[in-house]
Amino acid sequence: MNIERTEFTAWMERIMERFDLLKEHIAAKQSKYIEIDGEQLLDNQDVLQLLKISSRSLQRYRTNKKLPYYTISGKLYYKLSDVHQLIRSSLNK
Repeated sequence: MNIERTEFTAWMERIMERFDLLKEHIAAKQSKYIEIDGEQLLDNQDVLQLLKISSRSLQRYRTNKKLPYYTISGKLYYKLSDVHQLIRSSLNK
């Protein structure tokens, strides 16, 4: 398959534009996370997606003290290590 140089250059430019968009998307995702003492904090939505549970189940974990949480400016956060611990304890049962 032979491609002209101009067509090849156009394809490469499109690919590079996509990489630039991905780079911006990843940077936006990374800046979204809050860290305290080097530990990443997750908000409700992050935990719901990570555990694939409903918001009611997450509320139940908080109420039953299975998952510690922190309130910062009226918003709930969870340490990533606490979420991992919850997963480990659920697997061991």
